[in-house]
Amino acid sequence: MNYSETAKEILSLVGGEENLANISHCATRLRLNLIDSSNVDHSAVEAVEGVVSVVEKAGQFQIIIGLDVDKVYAELEKLTGKINSSSAGQENEEKAGVVSGIFSAISGIFAPLLPVLAGSGILRGLTLLAVQAGILQEGTGTYTILTVASMSVFYFLPVMLAFSSGKRFGVSPYISAIIAAALINPDFIALMGSQGNGATTSFMGIKVVLMNYSATVIPIIFAIWVYSYLGKALEKYIPVGMQLVFVPLISLFIMIPFTMIVIGPLGVYGGEFIANIVNSLIESSGLLAGIVVGGGWSVLVSFGLHWAVNPIMINNVSTIGYDYIVPLTFACNFAVIGTALGVFLKSRDTKRKNFNLTGIITIALSGIIEPTLYGTLVKNRMLFLSQIIGGATGGAFMGFCKVSSNAFVFGGCTTIPAFVGGNLTAAIIGLLISVVVSAVLAYIFVAREEKKLEA
Repeated sequence: MNYSETAKEILSLVGGEENLANISHCATRLRLNLIDSSNVDHSAVEAVEGVVSVVEKAGQFQIIIGLDVDKVYAELEKLTGKINSSSAGQENEEKAGVVSGIFSAISGIFAPLLPVLAGSGILRGLTLLAVQAGILQEGTGTYTILTVASMSVFYFLPVMLAFSSGKRFGVSPYISAIIAAALINPDFIALMGSQGNGATTSFMGIKVVLMNYSATVIPIIFAIWVYSYLGKALEKYIPVGMQLVFVPLISLFIMIPFTMIVIGPLGVYGGEFIANIVNSLIESSGLLAGIVVGGGWSVLVSFGLHWAVNPIMINNVSTIGYDYIVPLTFACNFAVIGTALGVFLKSRDTKRKNFNLTGIITIALSGIIEPTLYGTLVKNRMLFLSQIIGGATGGAFMGFCKVSSNAFVFGGCTTIPAFVGGNLTAAIIGLLISVVVSAVLAYIFVAREEKKLEA
């Protein structure tokens, strides 16, 4: 693929730079906020070299590229200079609706962090696997260093989320990062003493409920969202010559205490409340949860709505050390592998076979399902149904066995170590069920499909 030419063609077909409010990307998709998308020819965009499919959801014009999306994004950025912090893009999202704006914001905040979260998760799983195999001993220098290497991403997660949120909401990512860093500063944490969460102190006579914010998700995102309004107001009313000093001064003086007093505790308790509800539902009916998530995850991904669930999984892993939803997304991904395998084994179309073989390899190595999802499943409802049934079946088994993951990772063969300590055996059996069921159904469907064509 010629990334430069692909970017130029896409830009031209979506109405040029003047119709582009902002651009961002996730693992496989270009996410464009268009000022007017009514006249964009979806078919023409899909015909561009390197484009798998197009979907318009969550207030965005989403172009599925695959694993090369970052390279196309870089070329688009060169052509336009627009990044995902564009205030014009935020205004466009607000016009598209509150719900669409939320999905778009979540996507923009978390997408840049997914690679490091996934890499850290795999490293943590391999470390635990080495301990269980007797290769590594807990308490040794090697174990401690590997643990620090794999878990630091979660301890400092608020700082990274703050930086990403600052870029997304159009304010200084560096001031945003300092707001988060203040929450996990050792001197602030020391104020809790031996009591921990719930201890109190005061700020100018105002009571402050102290919390440990390391590894938290929700508080800092809300804090930077609030700061985005303050920061823009300060830049509007403070003369340009004085902004260098007074914008950060006033921002830090207001936002850090306000976050500690109001936003932080509410965010922690709110996050715990949501996580407890989700985890309680899964624990009380793992079988049903497995069917719903394992079978329905691909539907969420197809609409780009899975971003609303990702923060819950990340919050669970970072705060309580495990998550029940991640394994069920694996069931979906392996069902996609199974469906692609069934098509590969039975189809006589060489191009179709090669595309699905590539999809199998891609998912196995990276856990990315979008190319196969849009290139095979979305275009054929019976194959999509084969995948859903396979994912639901494997997910039901994993949910029933209460399989958990110790990391937030994409579902592929390389990330299976994330299940170490969370019923690894049941996880592998469940994934095999997903692959076999979906592969058999897809094989049967393709056989019938080609038989009809011969007749």
